[in-house]
Amino acid sequence: MLASFLFLDLFLDPSVWTALGACLCLAAAVFLFVFYIHADASDLAPHRTKLDQLLERRDTIYDNLRDLKFEYRAGKYSEGDYELMKNSLEDEAAVVLTEIEQTTESQVRRPRLQRPAPAEPASSDRRGNR
Repeated sequence: MLASFLFLDLFLDPSVWTALGACLCLAAAVFLFVFYIHADASDLAPHRTKLDQLLERRDTIYDNLRDLKFEYRAGKYSEGDYELMKNSLEDEAAVVLTEIEQTTESQVRRPRLQRPAPAEPASSDRRGNR
């Protein structure tokens, strides 16, 4: 009998109902998210290609070279440090440019369609002949 009174007291406690309501709301939100939210088309888009990554890396290296030259002229680096960093960036740029060339050569290129030469005008279209 005592156990039934304790269970009844627990069942009538408002904090229990609050916790139960919060759990039900969380379960409903998870259910909706899993089964009713569909992926956006942009989520299904392919990621950047290797060529895009290489082109971005090339641009970053060129920006770094430009900034390095500016900072050298501003007096932030000695000539030895400048030459060392410049050579390192130029070597890295050469590697990236080689990879870009290899990547673009490996891609299948479509041949361009050649347009037919314009037709010769008929003899009646020439000036002076009527």
